[in-house]
Amino acid sequence: MIKNQLHGDIFEIVMVNPPVNALAYPVRQGLLQAIIDAQTDDAVKAIVIRGDGQLFCAGADITEFDAPVVEPDLHVVVDAIEASAKPVVAAIHGSALGGGLEIALGCHYRIATPDAKLGLPEVLIGILPGAGGTQRLPRLIGVEAALDMIVSGSPIAARRAAEIGLVDRLASNEGSLGEEAIAFTRTLDAPRRAGDLSVEADPAVFEKVAADNARKIKGLDAPSACIEAVKASTTMSLADGQAKERALFAGLVSGEQAKALRHIFFAERSAAKIDGLPKDIALRPIAKVGILGAGTMGGGISMNFLSAGIPVTIVEMQQEALDRGVRLVRKNYEATAAKGRLTTDQVKNALGLLTPTLDFDTLADCDLIIEAAYENMEIKKEIFARLDAVAKPGAILASNTSYLSIDEIASATKRPQDVLGLHFFSPANVMKLLEVVRGAKTAPDVLATSMQLARKIGKVPVVSGVCYGFIGNRMLIPRQKNAEALLLEGATPEQIDRVHTSFGMPMGPFQMADLAGVDIGWHRDTDRIESLQDALCAEGRWGQKTKAGFYDYDDKRKPTPSAAVAKIIDDFRARKGVTKRETSDEEIVVRTLYTMVNEGALILEEGIAQRASDVDVVWAYGYGWPRHRSGPMFWAGQVGLTKIVADLGRYAAQIGSNFAVSALLKRCAEQRVPLDRAP
Repeated sequence: MIKNQLHGDIFEIVMVNPPVNALAYPVRQGLLQAIIDAQTDDAVKAIVIRGDGQLFCAGADITEFDAPVVEPDLHVVVDAIEASAKPVVAAIHGSALGGGLEIALGCHYRIATPDAKLGLPEVLIGILPGAGGTQRLPRLIGVEAALDMIVSGSPIAARRAAEIGLVDRLASNEGSLGEEAIAFTRTLDAPRRAGDLSVEADPAVFEKVAADNARKIKGLDAPSACIEAVKASTTMSLADGQAKERALFAGLVSGEQAKALRHIFFAERSAAKIDGLPKDIALRPIAKVGILGAGTMGGGISMNFLSAGIPVTIVEMQQEALDRGVRLVRKNYEATAAKGRLTTDQVKNALGLLTPTLDFDTLADCDLIIEAAYENMEIKKEIFARLDAVAKPGAILASNTSYLSIDEIASATKRPQDVLGLHFFSPANVMKLLEVVRGAKTAPDVLATSMQLARKIGKVPVVSGVCYGFIGNRMLIPRQKNAEALLLEGATPEQIDRVHTSFGMPMGPFQMADLAGVDIGWHRDTDRIESLQDALCAEGRWGQKTKAGFYDYDDKRKPTPSAAVAKIIDDFRARKGVTKRETSDEEIVVRTLYTMVNEGALILEEGIAQRASDVDVVWAYGYGWPRHRSGPMFWAGQVGLTKIVADLGRYAAQIGSNFAVSALLKRCAEQRVPLDRAP
């Protein structure tokens, strides 16, 4: 786990723990022993610590968080590095994250490659840096810069790190880092310890950071603890500040939020694994992608591939629609560049890979073709029949359908083995989730290629089987159905939405409906009023775009409760013969959130999802489920499956005459096992 080498009078310690040099016990023990040995070796003038492979160190071994601490703990190792009587230099390439950066902070000096990233992302998994990071970083770079890094969890580039004093020198490149680090180390005469420095700050700084980040950190334990720990660095000695930091860390790491965030961290990695596929399966080469449809989804999907350097041919039926789509892609790229996230050259290079055309036959040389047309089965089958005649042998044919059967779509071709679903979420160039829908005849290499490609374009892919709505949208159906039923029974849109936003969702069912468009799926050619949707749409209340949906909207799209909607609901309630009653927040939770858990359990029963954690990934990355609650299936375990089963039974009549509690959910509740360990 540790390789040591003497370069003249410079002792080099190399961390070796592929793939990310995680600070597992053997690495910690090896580092500590190497530092101790170097102190008594007269041949050693100074020390360099670097990482093997692609990066310096990505931090602690997160699998150890739920296990008893095995000494030496990381803070002991970092303290020993800092206490070294001989200068210690961290040579950073790739990434120095979390405990990896804390190792570097314990070193007396830091040299990094220009493209390296440095950060303390612990807050993203519900904890804080526990090995002195909250104490040494502010002493080195000041309180405001340290708070920005620690509270956000976002890494910074090495060039920025050099500007603020976190990095002492930039190496020419990764290839010369080792030599330059050794040469730099030879120029050093004595240690320079971050722990010996002091830092001061106006107390108002901490209040301002909390206020500026109030919306982001609302309901979260870790960010507030991070602020408190950094504040300690301004009033306490290093030793006392570290004791405060460790106490805060201990309180967080065993908490429900940290457990949930660790679960979703591992769930994302598990989702990438496909059950039943050999690891060495040969993948199909994807050098060029075709997109059918230049609308909002088609354009957004295109951007994912363009940004990854993959040429895209985008096809439309009308020149006006094609031009509009290309303009939108360009506008999106220019907006990103204006925020400093892309350079002008990067935008130019991405747009240079886009070929817009009206010629369907130009798709003939594409390795992957994604249909992003209107959600209509007959239209999609017609398109796939045409693709079958045009696409080259071995090309992957994918549909971006949100609900429809991939098997039926594939039946329009003579190559169903090459067909699958790639369900992108809107906006497709932003949302990270990608449901990869495996049809009954989808070839294993098609599935494996699509999963690998999804990660290449920055998506978090989850495999789904074929059913109406797949994983995410299928679970949305009982939530929306019950939310609308609750309106008739006496709840208000604002009450139901408040329950969801208080839970941590970015918006409630009716806020979401207004944003997406109340008129989605509404048949304008009928005068029949059979649902609340019909009643609202008949009055022109189509959502934010018409400044009227379940809410009224001003010019800035700020919602207010609507008297007109209250009357529409009252009239529809009377028409249906429903008696208005008081509705509790508890009932809303059971009927809109517990029913989602039940639907998720049915999805597992039917084999639509590979594992319970995959369901959690879908909802965390595609629907805004609060990450500190992990996902609906993990959250259900925290609530208690016996409680969920009992409450669903209590409200079964209100939920609907056809409602039944999942047999799997009942079984797990009876046997007191979580859904991810279902018997």
